[in-house]
Amino acid sequence: MLTKNQLRRDLRWLKRQARKDRRITLSVLAGLLALWVRQLSPADALPSSPPLLALSLGLAIASVVAWLMSAYFLARTVRPRREPVEALRWVSRVSRAKEWAFCSLCAFVAWHLLQFVTALLLG
Repeated sequence: MLTKNQLRRDLRWLKRQARKDRRITLSVLAGLLALWVRQLSPADALPSSPPLLALSLGLAIASVVAWLMSAYFLARTVRPRREPVEALRWVSRVSRAKEWAFCSLCAFVAWHLLQFVTALLLG
């Protein structure tokens, strides 16, 4: 059986971890935004093959949607809550924001690899 002190200590540890995860998530989201701005330019040619174009647009849209979901969950964590149950919800939202940020990063990496392989094979 857990004592009140153990529960408080565990909750403090969860909050510390969530604050660290929040900083990581903010860094990933800011980095992804910078990468998308740098990567997309009007001079970039879209793939001429319809399946490649569909795959490329699908990955780009997936990355944007995941980025927006992460930003949404992160916006809901602006201020930590004082009550233990509210604090646990806060920790959960930070965790979901981090998961969505890394999903967005994975979709961006897949999109970038597709562009690279397409350039190698067709260029």
